[in-house]
Amino acid sequence: MGIFEELKARGLLAQLTDEERIRDLINNGKATFYIGFDPTADSLHVGHFMALCLMKRLQMAGNKPIALLGGGTGMIGDPSGKTDMRKMLTKEDIDHNIECFKKQMSRFIDFSDGKALIVNNADWLLKLNYVDVLREVGPYFSVTNMLRAECFKQRMDRDGGLTFLEFNYMIMQSYDFLELYRRYGCNLQFGGDDQWSNMLGGRELIRKKLGKNDAEAMTQTLLLNSEGKKMGKTVSGAVWLDPNKTSPFDFYQYWRNVADADVLRMIRMLTFLPLEQIDEMDKWEGAELNKAKEILAFELTKLVHGEEEARKAEAGAKALFSGEGALDMPVVELKDDDFRDGKIDILGLLVASGLTASRSDARRAVEQGGVSVNDEKITDIKTLYSSEELKGDGILLRRGKKSYKKVTY
Repeated sequence: MGIFEELKARGLLAQLTDEERIRDLINNGKATFYIGFDPTADSLHVGHFMALCLMKRLQMAGNKPIALLGGGTGMIGDPSGKTDMRKMLTKEDIDHNIECFKKQMSRFIDFSDGKALIVNNADWLLKLNYVDVLREVGPYFSVTNMLRAECFKQRMDRDGGLTFLEFNYMIMQSYDFLELYRRYGCNLQFGGDDQWSNMLGGRELIRKKLGKNDAEAMTQTLLLNSEGKKMGKTVSGAVWLDPNKTSPFDFYQYWRNVADADVLRMIRMLTFLPLEQIDEMDKWEGAELNKAKEILAFELTKLVHGEEEARKAEAGAKALFSGEGALDMPVVELKDDDFRDGKIDILGLLVASGLTASRSDARRAVEQGGVSVNDEKITDIKTLYSSEELKGDGILLRRGKKSYKKVTY
């Protein structure tokens, strides 16, 4: 089985411009492909996970990845699939986020000896002259066709309509593909369903500008199945790849708590387990699905944080559910300011631990029976804890079945 056939078997592909040409490119290690990442935060998150795993798979098959970081496009935000425009970041923020992305990507992709590239589109976009853009790119875009794109149509009825700034994003992304083709011989681009119109715009720009026969034979576009990204949203909360933002334990727990209906598809799409092993797991049901969730959580935590951290998280989760208390669970250490007269109430504990956003949220959690301390349900919102009680091992504070923190002083 070639890598193309494996990607199909794992359910990763949604739509392709030319299946036979793309199969030939990636099965024979002839693809130089790119996936774009807008640096809107200082860490990658689970929404990027499938793209990173795909880049790793294709590189292992002999293809060359280009991670395109949007230092230029990030200056204006990305309207695709969004109702509201993203907040504009400063150049300093963008540069900092890009450096963070580079470190995290290195866990997935081998950038040594030119095997892969990290490229910043600020290198060409920020140097462009507006008149040059109009002359070089403008003639190849039909405004009528652009307005048919779903990413723009949904914004037309919004208060204020579609801004000219947002309208230019498709042109900028299309220009990216042209530059990557010119500079690095990039012949294939991947993206999610919200990017399809923009990606087709890039392929069309190359085709028209450089000549139909040359460009059509060389550039292809592939739409990723967005199901993996959507399934990731079945568990709430922001989950980052940076261990300082989401601990390995919390990362493990995120995947451990996916819905029964999603776990086997996620194992197929996101892990590197052999397909033969996954095919056998497809028969699992009932209690066996809990084992599947443990496998998913371990494999993905190992990918992001390494095997040692994955084993610690696994042991911590098993200890927690066996009633022994969690090992390596995230710890919140209270300060003197958190106490009043040496005591703190349960609502204050929930807020200080980050398990609730406010005291009113904490009150609702207690009143609904979803809070426990050391496995004892708390029903009185006035329950107090002294600083002495929280010294040493502290307490195990839970909200619901999925959120846990050890609180100490």
